[in-house]
Amino acid sequence: MDLEVTIKVKRVRVQSNSACYRLPAYATRGSAGLDLQACLNNPLAVAPGDRALVPTGLAIEMPHGNMVGLVFIRSGLAAKHGLSLANAVGVIDSDYKGEIYIPVINQGDKEYIIHPGERIAQLVFVPVIKAVLQEADELSSTQRGSGGFGSTGTF
Repeated sequence: MDLEVTIKVKRVRVQSNSACYRLPAYATRGSAGLDLQACLNNPLAVAPGDRALVPTGLAIEMPHGNMVGLVFIRSGLAAKHGLSLANAVGVIDSDYKGEIYIPVINQGDKEYIIHPGERIAQLVFVPVIKAVLQEADELSSTQRGSGGFGSTGTF
């Protein structure tokens, strides 16, 4: 069973090419993320070690406050070219209504050119559980306890 929710999408940027006129789409029936495209008039060069803010030309409206949009770089760009998100994972809160930008960093050893309309990232919608924090003097014990990295022997 597929769960579906309607997300309103607004085009907020008008460019001279058609890259900004296509709405994000799922590449396959099993895709978890919608492909976000670079809404650019001209190619954008990102040198090794540099960061760039890539506009998508889109703003969204989620229907309620118990969901979040998570943005991830496309895995092929990371594996083949060293392109990553500058903030690891982008978080689009349900009350944000501005344009979605993709902050990228080139961790590779060669310049990467982002082309107008290129699929640059993926947008995944996820439910959010609001936590009610309760201060406590003690926490229940577990076998692991406060052991950190490598404490389970798998690091």
